Amino acid sequence: MTRAKWKNPYIDELLITKSVKKNNNSVELNSYSRKSVIVPKLINTTLNIHNGKTFSKIKVTEDMVGYKLGEFSPTRKRFSFKKTKNGTKN
Repeated sequence: MTRAKWKNPYIDELLITKSVKKNNNSVELNSYSRKSVIVPKLINTTLNIHNGKTFSKIKVTEDMVGYKLGEFSPTRKRFSFKKTKNGTKN
């Protein structure tokens, strides 16, 4: 379900204040808030987004504006069966 139109998009206040304080082009911030929406102020910043176990490094571009941070940091690993030699397990 989406957020109500009369409310503004949710953005973690610490995320905005940290990005405003650091006016460099290569800003790197840690964020636990996966529900925050990417706003134009965050373009050209590098965010470390927590996926529950580790941080995923993501460079914010113009195409990402309007999406949530959690969409770019997967929480599950891909599963694949172990390959065996000649069909037998070792």
